[in-house]
Amino acid sequence: MKSFNPSEDTMKYHKCYGQVRAVTMTALIAAVWLTLALGAGAARASVPTGTPTFTNPLNITNTYMPFQPGGVKVFKGHDRGTRLVVVDLYLTETRTFDWNGTTVECRVLRELAFEDGEIVEISDNYFAQADDGTMYYFGEVVANYEDGVIVDNDGSWLVGGPTLPSDPPTTGNDDNPTVFMPANPEVGDVFKPEDLPGVVDETAEVLRVDVKVKVPAGRYQDAIKIKETSALSPGTTHKWYAPGVGVVLDKARREIIRLIASTLVSP
Repeated sequence: MKSFNPSEDTMKYHKCYGQVRAVTMTALIAAVWLTLALGAGAARASVPTGTPTFTNPLNITNTYMPFQPGGVKVFKGHDRGTRLVVVDLYLTETRTFDWNGTTVECRVLRELAFEDGEIVEISDNYFAQADDGTMYYFGEVVANYEDGVIVDNDGSWLVGGPTLPSDPPTTGNDDNPTVFMPANPEVGDVFKPEDLPGVVDETAEVLRVDVKVKVPAGRYQDAIKIKETSALSPGTTHKWYAPGVGVVLDKARREIIRLIASTLVSP
């Protein structure tokens, strides 16, 4: 057994410790740099920033924002004691928008919202898929109800503003469509599905991917969790999107809506 020399062995220890510490610090710095680079570059890269092209906008293949004409989804939940029911109708009809020197044909998603059995809102939402697979939002026409009667059209906005006789004259005019769902959403992605100052505002951030979620309609894997906030109203909403189905769970403070039935099925 080698005898212990305090002076000599201590010097060797400090020298070895210093080398290990230097290597560790170098590795740590490299790891932090890589994390920042991936967070600032790769994650944001999945959200397009250029001008989209729409060669076949009705051919929707977006994993987390699917569209099956004739499809139906039913949600049920509550908000501070109020019973909520939401029905999504994937219409077969389409609507065309003039934009950027071209015409873009959009699918129509009609949403009906009920509170304690009474209709409170009907909205037609217009979507088109760009060539890169990103789902774009061309706006919505909203009818808000009280006691079965339309009281206003707050929240309505369209690319190009109102162009049809049925469009409310108060409909907001946005110059460009917005990113509603990237083709390949990644953690850290931030985008604005609604962005018309004074009319609508919504910021979405992808918090998690590869999530499992269970609702009355079934169990889903590989879902994504998105956080939504708005400059026009306080609070935060979290939504879970399942592949092939779209949103299946919607939660906010003291409010929750779960998918209970759907003709859209996960692959």
